[in-house]
Parts: sequence; C-alpha cells; structure tokens
Amino acid sequence: MNYGQDSKLTIHIILIQESDNSIMEKIFTDASEKEITRTIAQMFNETLMEYSDCDVIIIGAGPAGLMAGRELCKNDVKTLIIEQNNYIGGGYWVGGYMMNPVTVRYPANKIWDELGVPYRKISDSLYATWGPHACSKLIASACDSGVRFLQLTKFDDLVLKNEKVSGVVINWMPVSALPRNITCVDPVALESKIVIDASGHDSVAVKRMMDRGYVKWKGMEPMSVTGEDAVVEYTGEVYPGLIAAGMSATETHGLPRMGPTFGSMLLSGRKAAQVAISKLKKIPNPDIKI
Repeated sequence: MNYGQDSKLTIHIILIQESDNSIMEKIFTDASEKEITRTIAQMFNETLMEYSDCDVIIIGAGPAGLMAGRELCKNDVKTLIIEQNNYIGGGYWVGGYMMNPVTVRYPANKIWDELGVPYRKISDSLYATWGPHACSKLIASACDSGVRFLQLTKFDDLVLKNEKVSGVVINWMPVSALPRNITCVDPVALESKIVIDASGHDSVAVKRMMDRGYVKWKGMEPMSVTGEDAVVEYTGEVYPGLIAAGMSATETHGLPRMGPTFGSMLLSGRKAAQVAISKLKKIPNPDIKI
C-alpha cells in the first residue's frame, strides 16, 4: 500500500555548521510543522468523509473484530472498525493473569498458518504462541486487507431505520470520561448496511438494543473451555442489520466464558464476516462487489 509519492526513500546527508562550530549530519529532508499537521488532519478527514457511509461498521478491534474486518475487506467489502482505546488488538496481546503467551485449540491454528504466526504444538489439540506476535500479525493482515480504523472513538448509539440497524452514533472517547455539565458535546453518526458488535464483554450495541426492548441479553455463564464451540455456533444476526461476534455473542446468548484461549474469537470473527456478506448480497446495491 503506497502512502506517499515514491516508495523509494533517498536519504540525503549534508554537513551543516552549527552555532557552536560543531559539525552535525543532516539526515532528514525538510518538512514544516504546518505541513505535518495538515497531512494528519487531511488523512483523518478522508476517513470520515469516505467511511461515513460504508458497507460494514465493526465495533471493537479485538481478535474477533480484526478477523471479521480482514475477511470482509478480502472480499472487497468496505469496512470501518471503531475502537474506544488508542491501541487495537483488545485482549489478544496477552493470555491470562498478565502472562503474554496465548493459546488456540485445533482447528484455529490454521488461521495462524494463514497469518504466518509461528507457534508451538503443545498437543494434538492445543497450540501456543506469544501474544504480541499473534496480535501484531492479525493487525497487519487486517490493515493490508484494507480495513480502516477510528481509534479513541466511543460507541454512543445505533442508527435505526425501517426497523433495521443502519449505522452507529459515535463520540470522542475522552468526552465520556468527563462530567456531562463540562462536556456537553453532541455525537455524530456514520451509516452502514451492517453493524457487527465485536465489543467484547461490554456488547455495547446489543445492550443498547436490549435497553429499548428490541433484543434479549443474558450475560455470560461461568467458565468452561467447551463453550468455544457455542461462541462460533451463536455468532450471527441478533436484530436486522446487527451481528454479534466474539465475546459479545457469549454475553448476548448466555454462553460459558472460555478463558484465555482465542480460537473461538478468530473463528467467530470469520463467521461474522460470512454472515455479513450473505446479508449484503440480498441488498440491491451496485457499489457492493461481492
């Protein structure tokens, strides 16, 4: 992906005289502060303008959301992921108890093969690798596929039209951290044909619909690693235009938590993308290339 005018970087090293008569090598070419600011603002504005109307908006950039975004963009589906944190990856950076190895059970190791993640075979059923390696590979693959991100972006509400979810309402994350009387800042809306709630335990979009009586939300059951099968099975549309994936599906349908193993998150994200694509194919729109 080309972000500049030329993929080749030429470094010009020039000797310049400093005021104290010492010699310093000039490594970088000239660019002004205002040029840097304008570039950042312009590229951010490009995302808002282009993705204020897109095919799919995913809430949450954890393993399920990243995997869903990757699969969608590989199928030419215009996809935006909103994330409330500055970083993306969710809990996939670490395993359990602040230790950073992560595990998956067969067949989820096949996704690691696709991403080029090296791993250890612990048994015929269990595979392990370092969280930073697995997470960074998935992030890179999602970016390479064409996923666009808005970080530090807080989900506020859903857009609902003709009894169908048709987008999200968002605000700056720092706004929600301050008292209402200090930051009375209205949110903005982004439209989409499908919304995927991959916000983890918070399941923010599904809960918003539950608060209004549109859907039921049960809350997760105690831990059992066998719950991974159910996560993938129950990944799907919970209301027209709204798909629950990953831990959001666990919380919505009252499934057992599975603990620090991530296979179901990856496979749930893939299934969420497949469900979204099947829904998009039923929507008459010449702009969708699937």
